[in-house]
Amino acid sequence: MKSVLVTGANGQLGQSIQKLASDYPQLNFVFVSSIDLDITDINSIEKRLSNRAFKYCINCAAYTDVENSEKEPEKAFKVNSEGVNNLALVCKEQQTVLIQISTDYVFDGEKGTPYEVSDPTNPINVYGASKLMGEGHIEEIMDAYFIIRTSWLYSEFGKNFYKTILQKAREGANLSVTDDQIGCPTHAGNLAKHVLDLITGENKSYGIHHFTDGESLSWYGFAKKILRENNLSDKVKLEKAKNYRTFAKRPAYSVLAMHT
Repeated sequence: MKSVLVTGANGQLGQSIQKLASDYPQLNFVFVSSIDLDITDINSIEKRLSNRAFKYCINCAAYTDVENSEKEPEKAFKVNSEGVNNLALVCKEQQTVLIQISTDYVFDGEKGTPYEVSDPTNPINVYGASKLMGEGHIEEIMDAYFIIRTSWLYSEFGKNFYKTILQKAREGANLSVTDDQIGCPTHAGNLAKHVLDLITGENKSYGIHHFTDGESLSWYGFAKKILRENNLSDKVKLEKAKNYRTFAKRPAYSVLAMHT
């Protein structure tokens, strides 16, 4: 039986993996939250991964607040770069395959067609830069790893766009949503299944991969879809936001190309 350590287990993806765990009886899971295991502390990682106990480590621990990353860049880099560097060093030493979750925000959004794994990266915000630096550490240190870039995660867990739109719509609020950005909304449960199928399957093509749900939408288009799926389209006024501004720059087009 393969033992799998899941870090950041209380986040969207971590909880989605926990929900699916019973579907994979051939895997022995150990779930640790950021309180149980601080990836910025290499000593705690070494204690947790000693004696080659884990065949895989799925790193769901990340600093994901895009806006606050601009105001507190040291926090983003400490977790998304330094923390990942620590994991990579210990996983290599323990012969543990590291599965790192990365982001579409490693790209600048200027290409206008779906981004291939091989396309040049050029993050335009601190969050994307910190995640890209984490990718670089893994590539430099490890041979056996998967870096999975994904985008616009949502689920029934935690705070996310889907839940926010649904809550506001049910409260009867009018919605104003930008259509200036296009990406692929991805259900965390689908990403979780993809990761676990990767572990249990025969595909061991290590390196960088892309995974999304495949449908490219603007945030406005995604909001429209959420209302439609929940039979709320006729009950809520949804309009395109004009002059939508955020503190952090975001890529205008960050659709990831996928190959099966």
